[in-house]
Amino acid sequence: MASRILVIVCFLAISCSLAAAGIEPGPLQDFCVADSTSSACLDPKLVKPDDFFSRGFHVPGNTSNPSGSSVTAASVAQIPGLNTLGLTLIRFDFARGGLVTPHIHPRATEILTVLEGSLLVGFVSSFPDNRLFSKVLEQGDVFVFPIGLVHFLSNVGNGTAAAIASLNSQNPGFIAIPSNIFGSNPPIADDILAKAYNVDTSIVQKLRGQFQT
Repeated sequence: MASRILVIVCFLAISCSLAAAGIEPGPLQDFCVADSTSSACLDPKLVKPDDFFSRGFHVPGNTSNPSGSSVTAASVAQIPGLNTLGLTLIRFDFARGGLVTPHIHPRATEILTVLEGSLLVGFVSSFPDNRLFSKVLEQGDVFVFPIGLVHFLSNVGNGTAAAIASLNSQNPGFIAIPSNIFGSNPPIADDILAKAYNVDTSIVQKLRGQFQT
């Protein structure tokens, strides 16, 4: 009986450690190619090389938008063979002055490499320090954004910029702070946001108007 209890305690401890570290369970087979017609793996006999392949990642994304940036993903949606492997690849493109708004990936750490241009990047540690870790990156520089922390990317160079990032989850999640707060559905009450940000409700309503459709 004591040995069974010890095994259960050890299992729970290991499970909690993995969850805390943000580690996804390892695959139990060579691969599990996503089947678009069901939630099961595609029959291995039907798997093709193209299930592990994607083309066109060298092509810059369209930055003709208010943020002046674009995000191109190579995830399980584009590469079915990534299913269960715990990886997502992202390409960022920036017009001059372009920005990827402060955001969170709740399920992944991100490692970024600059392909061209100059990017101001940073993340903020959790309460109570709320410390900003920020740096201007040039071509070839690498920077890490720890899991679950608010971070941003901004083009501070004189031309366009591009970068590639890898995230250690096939579903890292994306929570854009401004639109998440002011564009929620249904909306968070004006008086709650006014008190949280120590501003008048008229300012809350003006900000909300930027993010609600």
